[in-house]
Amino acid sequence: MENNGRKFALILFYKEDFLINNERVLPKPTKDEDLVNENIRFPTVLVISPTGESLGAMPRLRALQLAETYNLDLLCVSKTSKIPVCKILDYGKYRFESQKKAKENKKNQKQIETKEVQLSPQIGIHDLETKARHAERFLADGKEVRIVLRFRGRQLAHVDVGEKVMQDFIDRLSEFAVIKKPPLLDKKLLVCILSPKSKK
Repeated sequence: MENNGRKFALILFYKEDFLINNERVLPKPTKDEDLVNENIRFPTVLVISPTGESLGAMPRLRALQLAETYNLDLLCVSKTSKIPVCKILDYGKYRFESQKKAKENKKNQKQIETKEVQLSPQIGIHDLETKARHAERFLADGKEVRIVLRFRGRQLAHVDVGEKVMQDFIDRLSEFAVIKKPPLLDKKLLVCILSPKSKK
């Protein structure tokens, strides 16, 4: 009966694990969820106490038992370390604070709109001034401006003319903008991106 009891205990111990060549191999955890308590499947973990003190490496079951003595949870905070790192903490409180922080970050994150202004190497001075005023308004509204100068046909033989027009346009907006992406020729397009100058 005693032997049968030990055998039964071993079966329970390995009920969530696998034996390959008489060695215990634990299932890999999923990537997109928190590994907490029994969901942790690493055979050995490095444990951090609730106060941030390192308690050293220990078997998974020993770490779970230790978390229970604190009446807290065991959370894997680093899966990619050589020895996975787990921290003893209040998982409910941790999850609440994480979700709250994520909502605040999303709320504070501003989506910057980009407006496009198209130029040509042969653009007249009046049209250039008009487009510069439009770009100035976009920048004042906090939008980025994508300047696109298109070369057509034989104009590609005189890229320097287009570059001069582009630079003139950028100079007109220097009081209101900073260059996020400098002018770059891509096939038949010379493209530059300006961002609003931060207000002091």
